[in-house]
Amino acid sequence: MACRFYLFFSLSLLLFTPPSNSQSNQFCEAGIGYGEVGCGISSSTKLLIKGGTVVNAHHQEVADVYVEDGIIVAVKPDLKVSDDVKVIDATGKFVMPGGIDPHTHLAMEFMGTETIDDFFSGQAAALAGGTTMHIDFVIPVNDSLIAGLETYEEKAKKSCMDYGFHMAITKFDDIVSRDMEIIVKEKGINSFKFFLAYKGSLMVNDELLLEGLKRCKSLGALAMVHAENGDAVFEGQKRMIQLGITGPEGHALSRPPVLEGEATARAIRLAGFVNTPLYVVHVMSIDAMEEIAKARKSGTVASNFDGSLFLCALISYLPNLHQLISLTALLYISPSAISHFLKASQNLSFGTLNRVVKCISTARFSLRHIGQRVVGEPVVSGLVLDDSGLWDSDFTTASKYVMSPPIRASGHDKALQGALSNGVLQLVGTDHCVFNSTQKAFGIDDFRKIPNGVNGIEERMHLVWDTMVESGQISITDYVRVTSTECARIFNIYPRKGAIIAGSDADIIILNPNSSFEINARSHHSRTDTNVYEGRRGKGKVEVTIARGRVVWENNELKVVPGSGKYIEMPPFNYLFSGIDKADASYLSSLNAPVKRSKSTT
Repeated sequence: MACRFYLFFSLSLLLFTPPSNSQSNQFCEAGIGYGEVGCGISSSTKLLIKGGTVVNAHHQEVADVYVEDGIIVAVKPDLKVSDDVKVIDATGKFVMPGGIDPHTHLAMEFMGTETIDDFFSGQAAALAGGTTMHIDFVIPVNDSLIAGLETYEEKAKKSCMDYGFHMAITKFDDIVSRDMEIIVKEKGINSFKFFLAYKGSLMVNDELLLEGLKRCKSLGALAMVHAENGDAVFEGQKRMIQLGITGPEGHALSRPPVLEGEATARAIRLAGFVNTPLYVVHVMSIDAMEEIAKARKSGTVASNFDGSLFLCALISYLPNLHQLISLTALLYISPSAISHFLKASQNLSFGTLNRVVKCISTARFSLRHIGQRVVGEPVVSGLVLDDSGLWDSDFTTASKYVMSPPIRASGHDKALQGALSNGVLQLVGTDHCVFNSTQKAFGIDDFRKIPNGVNGIEERMHLVWDTMVESGQISITDYVRVTSTECARIFNIYPRKGAIIAGSDADIIILNPNSSFEINARSHHSRTDTNVYEGRRGKGKVEVTIARGRVVWENNELKVVPGSGKYIEMPPFNYLFSGIDKADASYLSSLNAPVKRSKSTT
């Protein structure tokens, strides 16, 4: 036991670097923050969460969770601790990994203004809603990736929780290609986003997209797309104005689902042509979802799984046959295999466990995946809302629903819920990109000038639980998968994030399934004065949020301070890239070309 404690204490020193007191204190002295946490208080904490049902993506059990210095040290029933440990009783409640939001835009300059939530207010709202990490999009400055990153690094100094970055690509040349390599290898960013919409500003053409896809593949970075046909949207906008439709409803009418479906299909086919994984952000329509479903069943990417090599890898990691059998069985995701795995892994170091988990993830993907490597991300607004609000007679009410792609007509929401429940779509984001009513009023006479974006970073965890779990569409373990674990896996930070196991960061929520929530703009923590989920009520409330071992949300009280968040580097070559090289080799060998021909002498 002493040996294991020393192991995890050492890991805590490696994985957890507290924010500097000077940075936190400068905000404290300025009176910025919620509560007093961080203002002169040591970040070293000991915490025991007792008696709850611990839920991971593939397993749940009644157990205690012991945390020290921001790291989970033990997950076992009936843990005994000293009197100096803070104890939280979680009996009858679910103890789960904190949410990870893969899609946000904080302090983003867009459409002549800047989103109202910065890296403090947006993250504070997230913590109040049970999200403990998010990944934001860096927008290049004058097409420079490095200048864009430096700008966002400065904005993120206000952070009060962990965060990562994606990088947008708005042009492509030798300088951008070089900087993409620097971004991946030195800056900890493993994904690049390409906008197929917003003609004249962020939009890229097919030639640039192809170059970007090839570069992403060579770097092991995940290509992401905002999928709408920007040229057709531009035409649709002109058509609406000519018809005298200038209000918020014109926004939805100018960019119908067919344009989202077309762009999704085009991006998928180009990614398949290059043979690189693709991530489709904010899937909002049946049209786009069906293209993803078709691609994932297409069989265009071979599995290329060499079982003997995988077994050899496992044998090199594990000390005995019992563990080997248990972990190999995990490939089939049976409950008994999960139970055996948890028992077998008790004596593994975190580093070894991390390697095994990645190996299992790769093998499981290879065994089960028979289609193209496409990830579909719905956002909570698309899952729970329809477009009726855009036709409201009050401009302030209608304009708050303007986002791109638009919230769709009734029926699309239910279809997206079904796709999430059956695995066609893999994880839930928010596209949290908020503007207040004054900013939205920039487009009172022309919907094209309404800043696009809605809230969701605080509401996501509650709405997904109420909509998907309470309705019986997904299990509790699936809830953890779609709100946390799958994001951690895709962006290559699992099991440091997205899991409650010994050695993981202590980002934890306690959810009471019998408690209720109500959403309104008066009580939310975002700086915007409206909320697209206004008045919505449901079951399942996050009562406690723990970020890096510190209780930041409890008893409806938020205790955070700017400057306490940490940037999380995300390495390249996630599990989606496994077998790509073999698929390329198989393709080349199948060409039967070039054909050797003798030249005619006549």
